[in-house]
Amino acid sequence: MSPAENNPGRGDAPRPVLSVRGLTIQVATPNGAKTVLEDISFDLNQGETLCLAGESGSGKSMTALAIMGLLPQPMARITAGSISLADGTELSSRTEAEFRKIRARRISMIFQEPMTSLNPVMTIGSQLAEVLLEHDMCSAAEAPAKALALLKDVRITDAEKRLRQYPHELSGGMRQRVMIAIALACDPQILIADEPTTALDVTVQAEVLELIRALQREHGTTVLMITHDMGVVAEMADRVLVMRSGKQEEAAPVKELFATPRTDYARALLAAVPRLGDSPARPDPDRRHDILDVEGLSVRFPMRSGLLNRVTANVHAVENVSFKIAPGETLALVGESGCGKSTIGKALLGLVPSDGSIRVDGDQVVGVGQAALKQVRRNIQMVFQDPGASLDSRMTVGAQVAEPLQVHGIATGSELRDRVEWLFRRVGLTPDQMDRYPHEFSGGQRQRICIARALALRPKVIVADESVSALDVSVQAQVLELLRELQEEEKLAYLFISHDMAVIDQVADRVAVMNLGQMLETGSREQVLRNPAHPYTRRLLSAVPIPDPTRKRPPVLPRAGEVGTPVFKKGQGPEPFALNEIAPGHWVAAHPDTEQAA
Repeated sequence: MSPAENNPGRGDAPRPVLSVRGLTIQVATPNGAKTVLEDISFDLNQGETLCLAGESGSGKSMTALAIMGLLPQPMARITAGSISLADGTELSSRTEAEFRKIRARRISMIFQEPMTSLNPVMTIGSQLAEVLLEHDMCSAAEAPAKALALLKDVRITDAEKRLRQYPHELSGGMRQRVMIAIALACDPQILIADEPTTALDVTVQAEVLELIRALQREHGTTVLMITHDMGVVAEMADRVLVMRSGKQEEAAPVKELFATPRTDYARALLAAVPRLGDSPARPDPDRRHDILDVEGLSVRFPMRSGLLNRVTANVHAVENVSFKIAPGETLALVGESGCGKSTIGKALLGLVPSDGSIRVDGDQVVGVGQAALKQVRRNIQMVFQDPGASLDSRMTVGAQVAEPLQVHGIATGSELRDRVEWLFRRVGLTPDQMDRYPHEFSGGQRQRICIARALALRPKVIVADESVSALDVSVQAQVLELLRELQEEEKLAYLFISHDMAVIDQVADRVAVMNLGQMLETGSREQVLRNPAHPYTRRLLSAVPIPDPTRKRPPVLPRAGEVGTPVFKKGQGPEPFALNEIAPGHWVAAHPDTEQAA
């Protein structure tokens, strides 16, 4: 496909600022060289956004690392093809010293996880100044002012204060803005954004994407964006290159790809994308008996200071939260990072100290001894966000699924193995995989193993904490379907914790929206997602990316009032939100706008 065909509507002769031709990369393995990228070709034209889309392992990030000269040496190497800039500069054969002059000045990159990309022992100002001075963008005396200007360019609040802070003192969205500032410090012609919003809340994601668009307009920067989120692709891309298993599957303008994908893989990828509002109605659960009953749950973490290390303040992570879940029902907890969702999940299993009442099938969790808590945990289990981190790399997966049965003395010997084999089959795996280790499985398979482990004790409640957020859309769809099947067969009650509103729309019977440890709005899926009453809920929904390039997502609604804090001095606390029932089962915290919604 020629550059002109790739980029219609931007003039008769678009100017490629980067050309990749026949790029092939091999990596060294114990069994010899393995090709991980094969014959990739594309042009990146001046001022456009090209998205490399595809699932994990498709070669997207490997392509970006090759362009940046960051392939892990000597394990990976370019074996064929070329990467050239507009002036003919060939990048595929450059030395590290030569690349240092090219990076930042001509090509820069925003990495997926800002916390691992920023230096934890240097202030934000020092890290910005380091880039400026390394590339002779200004003098040492001018660096502080230049760094401040860069932070203001990326719309960071209270920029003067941020210069003196360390990365751990900033939120995820702020850290990503700092990464963008560093990437743009030398005003590069090309900006590579590698999954820049994957770990961010939906509202922060929308803000970061809008920031990239604004900076692109102001600086004329050309963007190569890497993502597996097709909603982001629809919102950002001019053209799309779909990749699969290291090969180029399909390339087309974004509207053409979404309207008429030519390959089965592209069609399957688009079909798996969750869309807000498209989910069918779910049958009403039997509410005659609640399997999980939470009343007045509060979780506070003490903060100590001074010479005597006394408690001077508390983080009110969860404050006076109440809810119930019936067998076969899914309650979804949604909200931005830090709102208390995951803390509630941990409190339900007794993993953090809490006040209030938590009853699982009538048994109390709060304030009981370890023996009683062990019995309660037979009825409630948790599936964590990162299956790689929640599995022990030194144990076979079969042993890890068997472990709960052994701890509770439920099965031994052949009975134990038969039970584990049944669990593996139940989650779509095979018994011959039981003797393998976690690193031998894909992300989706590892999450299935975690689900099998959670099912081992035949619990009545499962807490799914961001259990599909790290998965590709097609694998995500498979895991969600598995969870639905298990719920129907076992009448499982789910507390589903997520910040992805489209996924929530697929799985939830009821939705509870949280902010700063308290519930702002709760009701049925239709009430909360189709007719949101609280401004905070409406803001969350306004930020959901629309996987349709023909529909422009309206601007994210402004935040109502100042951002609060869950930290209060000892003896003080947040003002409790008074929930009003504006319709049967639809409860909303008091707010001027909710009266009109009612």
